[in-house]
Amino acid sequence: MVLFAAAGFAGWLVAGGGGPAWAKETTMSMTLTSPAFAEGQAIPKKYSGQGENISPPLNWSGAPAGVKSFALIVEDPDAPMGTFTHWVIFNLPPDTTVLQANVPTSETLADGARQGENDFGRTGYGGPMPPGGNPHRYYFKIFALDTLLDLEPGASEKQLLKAVREHVLAEGQLMGTYQRQ
Repeated sequence: MVLFAAAGFAGWLVAGGGGPAWAKETTMSMTLTSPAFAEGQAIPKKYSGQGENISPPLNWSGAPAGVKSFALIVEDPDAPMGTFTHWVIFNLPPDTTVLQANVPTSETLADGARQGENDFGRTGYGGPMPPGGNPHRYYFKIFALDTLLDLEPGASEKQLLKAVREHVLAEGQLMGTYQRQ
């Protein structure tokens, strides 16, 4: 499990090209975990582009009152051409605390959540598939929001980050690694 400091996350957003610092001063930390891998540990091949290419199961807790939706992104900052987005999903219902493995890759899910386009040019989750060499880090980032986002399915990570500006009540992070096998 990992608790992620809000100030560090806001710094990530500025350094990561997300624009000016936007996090509210009252932003809280949440816990994001997976039964498939622990913080800093290897993501199983099953959840990679070399395996079944399905999303891993995720659980979160610690969201404050007033949450209207959740959003999640997954990215690889170690990609050769710069940060690579593997998943954009938003408008997850406020009572959601679990994403089961193998979330469908449809633009809109049965619960109304919407998925954006990843850097593979596809909707939904695209698993790790780094070039050979050192392991890459994959950051799963959850946002508790005080609004539903007015974004269309297929939105980019950049569009999502712009839309969440000043709407984040809490956030959390889980980092897993993957090395080409």
